[in-house]
Amino acid sequence: MDLHLTVSGRHGLATQLYRQLRDAILEGRIRSGDNLPPTRELADRLKVSRNTVTAAYERLTSEGFLSARVGSGTFVRSPIAPAEQRRNALSGTGLRPLPVWDRVTVGPERPARKPAFDFRAGIPDARLFPFAAWRRLVTRELHSAENRKALYQEPSGLLRLRQAIARHVGVARSIQATAEDILITNGTQQALDLIGRVLWEPGAVVAMEDPGYPMARLLFQSQGARVHPVPLDAEGLAVDALPENAAVVYTTPSHQFPLGMPMSLARRMALLSWAERRRAAIIEDDYDSEFRFDDRPLEPLQSLDRGGRVIYVGSFSKTLLPELRVGYLIAPPSIRPALRAAKALTDWHSPLTTQAALARFMEEGLLARHVRRARKEYQSRRDRLVSAIERHLGTWAEPAPSVAGLHLCALFRDERLHADEVARAANAEGIAVYPLSRFSTAPTPPQGLVLGYGGIPVNRIDEGVRRLAAVLAATR
Repeated sequence: MDLHLTVSGRHGLATQLYRQLRDAILEGRIRSGDNLPPTRELADRLKVSRNTVTAAYERLTSEGFLSARVGSGTFVRSPIAPAEQRRNALSGTGLRPLPVWDRVTVGPERPARKPAFDFRAGIPDARLFPFAAWRRLVTRELHSAENRKALYQEPSGLLRLRQAIARHVGVARSIQATAEDILITNGTQQALDLIGRVLWEPGAVVAMEDPGYPMARLLFQSQGARVHPVPLDAEGLAVDALPENAAVVYTTPSHQFPLGMPMSLARRMALLSWAERRRAAIIEDDYDSEFRFDDRPLEPLQSLDRGGRVIYVGSFSKTLLPELRVGYLIAPPSIRPALRAAKALTDWHSPLTTQAALARFMEEGLLARHVRRARKEYQSRRDRLVSAIERHLGTWAEPAPSVAGLHLCALFRDERLHADEVARAANAEGIAVYPLSRFSTAPTPPQGLVLGYGGIPVNRIDEGVRRLAAVLAATR
């Protein structure tokens, strides 16, 4: 057998040889029944002592990988199938997840090729992020003596960060909270996961907007909840359409995802009154309202709440960068201990270095400065996109009113247009867009496109929309 093996150095040669032979057997490069070279021959080839080869062979024999036959030699007799064979054999058998996981396909969507015009929603512009300042703060925290302590930390999060967030949301969003009210999470998704662990059992009804945020819907379903879609109108969530047995309502009142309208004050008060009567919880997901361009923001549900029914969820994924994975929730006192315990059981606490760096980032005024700069840039892009839609797509679509965030909707006027078909054709032309229908579970979903402007420079918007108009004309 012409077997490629190498050993180096002066020590541990038998172990090196043993591992290479074992890996070759496990990976199927040496098959059961193959005859290995005699110990003297292999020792001469590798320029090692015969005892080295003998020791490796004996170890493999004792573990059942080899067998020696007097007068015939040493043979592979591994009872373990090669790795690929094992994978193939187990592909349709073995452990099976719960049925709900067959419906869950998640992960960051990455086009086959970089789109020439990237209108994907929910993507902030990384070029606006102050990497130099962030690098300085992270380096400082990595050198901090506090971070070198090999100890687990408070599950609720670093106190300095919770204090900084309380000040920020109090000024920027009129949220009434102290550091004690806040729990740091790994993004919005973990905040929603913790809430589900604490508030409902399998079979509970969770009401949410439709169209709405798919990742929240899938998460709630994975926890055994029965998700009930609730329609929307110009004022937001239709409170009179809420099911009577709903234990929780999930909503995005500041900037409805994905349609974009804010929930009216009258509707907010009606929702709070409904929750109080039904003793239900409200999850208020305020995912990107730092970037508000027009109108005075309405009071958050959390600040209007007098019955301890609202859990407020925020994130820095859109404000800064998704990869930081920093979010937070603000909860009523009655469920704070349970949420803290759920966080500890899940991952104990979020990374301390990132928390500490973000706390300093906020304390030094860098977050406020970044938000002001980014808001100005995103407003310019939003305005350009609205103008381009009206100019190039006016025959087929109209922009839905949107006063905040990183995306808006172009709603189809022409009933012959189907969003899924248009999105596929656009993506084939290098124009990355999302169909509005992907966010809905309705039998007849609304037809239109969700167009993000966080990932596309302002000077590329007009040309991108012009080419999108050509796609619409071709698919009509």
